[in-house]
Amino acid sequence: MRNEMKHLSRRSFVVLTGITIAGGSLVNISNAEGESQTIPLFDGKTLNGWIQIENNATSLSPGQITDQTAFVGKLRNGPDAVSAFLREQLDDSVKEGMVSYFASSADAKGVISAIVKSLNQIISGPSIYDRARFGNIVLRPESRELLKQGPRGQQLARLNKLLIEDAYPELTKTSSTGWEARDGVMASLGRGRGVIYTAKDYNRYRLTFTMRHVSGKPDHQACVLIFCTRPGSEETPLDALGGIQFQVPNGGHWDYRPGRNDAGGAEFTNVTKTQFDVHAWSRVEILVDGVSGIARMTVAQPPGNTAVEVLSFRDAAAGKSGPIAFQMHNAGLFDEFKDVSIEVDPKNNNLSTGG
Repeated sequence: MRNEMKHLSRRSFVVLTGITIAGGSLVNISNAEGESQTIPLFDGKTLNGWIQIENNATSLSPGQITDQTAFVGKLRNGPDAVSAFLREQLDDSVKEGMVSYFASSADAKGVISAIVKSLNQIISGPSIYDRARFGNIVLRPESRELLKQGPRGQQLARLNKLLIEDAYPELTKTSSTGWEARDGVMASLGRGRGVIYTAKDYNRYRLTFTMRHVSGKPDHQACVLIFCTRPGSEETPLDALGGIQFQVPNGGHWDYRPGRNDAGGAEFTNVTKTQFDVHAWSRVEILVDGVSGIARMTVAQPPGNTAVEVLSFRDAAAGKSGPIAFQMHNAGLFDEFKDVSIEVDPKNNNLSTGG
């Protein structure tokens, strides 16, 4: 396998200008002024400079209902103020479905789906909080803190969901925190599908980091997202921020741009077929040009070993300035990233990881 790989070193790695990949000549993305700035993106102690989004942060799912019969019964007949309020907001068809609901009935799944859909419409609307309505409900610290902030948009929807979860023991409690900083690594907690992304936008850059995939059930490679779309303060984020996914270390990929959600085609090139151990530490470099829509990735395993170019992407229509993200593809995944840094407007276009 080793002899079949295309090995790259700091001195010998071929530059972008003048070579051909995936049938096209790549443009030069070097900095004309010969200046660059390399900065750490993760200090090893905090997640300062990063923003977390869980896909389920602003919506309920049927899987959250641990006791469907009790939950439906409380919504249908519960005398508490929260149930009475929610009942008034539900569509008549949903109320009719609850009246005849039995867990063993043929339409039970459809009734639950309709209830969840209607509740999510309530969650995405005005604030459901009222001091008297929630006076007998014990709110978790996250709910109380968010309530103090007088949130709007996505954060208001997050608060509404938290309040409903607090009011019903039949619902599992979700967290908006899917990542933590511990022992020098940025670690995913396996809580749900979502991303952690940079508070700043970048266009032309060299991203370097060390990573390993700890475990997954169900399993999936660790993911990096580039060419992402930053959500507005009152917008629901696009899934995977509408970005281009590089799977590390072995070079899987996906295209999350609006209207796509597929593995892509000629835009992606698996330069070298690798069989890296996903559970071992790898040093990764991704060289990105948001103007031309070009990105290339090398991996060195173990870190300090000669790097191998694994994956490249080219599509001018995809290129854009935006945040960089690490993605937790699904619940149950545990990945770790460290030594994360970025060279802004790189002074040369060599891929320099390893060697």
